[in-house]
Amino acid sequence: MADRTARPPHRAARHRTPPGPRTPQGTAPHGTPARGTAYRTARSLASANGTALRLIRDSLAARRAAALRLTWWTLLSAAPALVSGKALALAVDQGFLAGRPRTAALGLGLFAVCTLGGAWASRQTYPWLAEIVEPKRDRLLRDVVTGTLHRAVAPGPDRGDDGAAVAVARLTRQVEAVRDALAGQLMLLWQFVLTVVAVVAGTAVVAPAAVALVAAPLLVALALFALLAPASVRRQREAFDAEEKLAARTVETLTALRDIVACGAHDHARREALDAVGHHLRTSRALASVSALRRLIVALGAHSPLLLVVLAAPGLHARGTTAGAIVGVLGYVLATLEPAIRLLVQGLGASWLRLAVAAERLAEAARLPDPLPDPDPGLRPADGSAKLRGVTFAYGPRAEPVLDGLDLSLADGEHLVVVGPSGIGKSTLADVLTGMLSPCRGQVVLGGVPLDRVAGAERARARVLLPQTPYVFAGTLRENLCYLAPGTPDRVLAEAVTELGMTDLVERLGGVDGHVGPAGLSLGERELVALARAYLSDAGLVVLDEATGHLDAAAEQQVEEAFRRRPGTVVTIAHRMNAARRADRVLLLDGSRPRLGTHRALLDDVPFYRDLMGHWDTGAAGAGRTGADRAG
Repeated sequence: MADRTARPPHRAARHRTPPGPRTPQGTAPHGTPARGTAYRTARSLASANGTALRLIRDSLAARRAAALRLTWWTLLSAAPALVSGKALALAVDQGFLAGRPRTAALGLGLFAVCTLGGAWASRQTYPWLAEIVEPKRDRLLRDVVTGTLHRAVAPGPDRGDDGAAVAVARLTRQVEAVRDALAGQLMLLWQFVLTVVAVVAGTAVVAPAAVALVAAPLLVALALFALLAPASVRRQREAFDAEEKLAARTVETLTALRDIVACGAHDHARREALDAVGHHLRTSRALASVSALRRLIVALGAHSPLLLVVLAAPGLHARGTTAGAIVGVLGYVLATLEPAIRLLVQGLGASWLRLAVAAERLAEAARLPDPLPDPDPGLRPADGSAKLRGVTFAYGPRAEPVLDGLDLSLADGEHLVVVGPSGIGKSTLADVLTGMLSPCRGQVVLGGVPLDRVAGAERARARVLLPQTPYVFAGTLRENLCYLAPGTPDRVLAEAVTELGMTDLVERLGGVDGHVGPAGLSLGERELVALARAYLSDAGLVVLDEATGHLDAAAEQQVEEAFRRRPGTVVTIAHRMNAARRADRVLLLDGSRPRLGTHRALLDDVPFYRDLMGHWDTGAAGAGRTGADRAG
């Protein structure tokens, strides 16, 4: 059962600890100059490059047959570059200059056939490229989702706090950036290497004296490109950081609009949003400036050889180089080398930077948190009873406690309903009771055992938390219902379906082995599936955090009665006060002193509880309620 761990953004904003003083870039705290910047930059570049190389190596190793076929077709696509300059030299020297138009046409035809053959061979590479890249993309998505979910429920410093917006940015733009960049590297790297080899070798055959004119600017351009790499990696990483921060700020602002309006914080919110936009703009411009420098490198490596060959043509001709050979060298430079350099610097180089930086970030996102050692010895809860002893919890060291010294004792099999105004701490109580949040002070006891003495696997089996948003995954209905109780007999499954009033839903889906997807179910039907999943589990404690909010009153009552007949303790965070009438006891949270008692006793003794019941009975309590209002 999915556990809810993330707090609503507007609540987190309430209790955020103010950041410390900022220090200028390049300096340490207290104004001390930062040392080792060059070393850190080089180390960062090496780390990013190493991550990208491992990604390419793993992708090729996983699809060896596709990699061999991709290499073969890449060789064929690059082979025409070796012939093109020689064909032009033949057309000029033995055709046009010799007055033999047929020979000239033959040379030009050979040049055209080589070009068409290279294009056809390039086309054959794409299916094999997809065989390598697409499975790797799917694996990246799985790894990032798995790492994000594990860190979201990890206690301590490993707990993820990036937020949904950052996770979405990673799963969309950054994964796609890795996919596209990986395809670019596998598709174009070999083409560039083979093309450069073909150009230099062809020039050496056609006009040996012109080799230095072609190779020297090329080597200088490659050296400058390597020197620019650290700054390019840094700018690319800053651009990704700014994009993630802008996404997070946008989502946080939009989801906190109610609090912003209520507190009159329009100017502050606007200023923070505009700061994020401005930072993103500055990093984008900085990245664009690096791209402009790459264009100059293209001019140096591809256009300067052309200029040098043209300027040196008279001298080359005087030393015995034929006019056709000079035209052939120019053909190598214009038709082959210039596209290859542009591909390396603007395409392949930028692609490598995106791959290196994005792969490094995704590797961190996919990192699984270090598992906490289980208590030794690990204890097992005896039943579904639960106790809170002086529990205090606050969202941050400077925040007002949401729970303050709370004592609560639940007997095994008891049904407790928790009520109170929106935002008072009902969902926080559910999270603390199930171990999703650790109390700042006090102790949680489950089945006679302190919760921190229960091993992780036993804790997962001992309690179930159903959040406000039900989770249904694509698969069969049986797989969804029996997720927490694999191997449930058909008889038990059929009894649960009847108990929870799911017969019509099961019939509509074609039985328990029918396929189900979240999009094909209403919110109420998804709640029934999630409730049945908890009902079939072996958990002695079930906590329903407004898990029946989309069921009608009759269906909700049927679910309550089914869970009452089920062995174990049930804690219900109520959105309908009718649930309090049917509970064994009711816990009222009102922000001052929690009150615990039966429904009748609270009606007699607590005016605020009478007001809540009166508002509900007259319909006022349900007016205008939204999911956010019920967040508790």
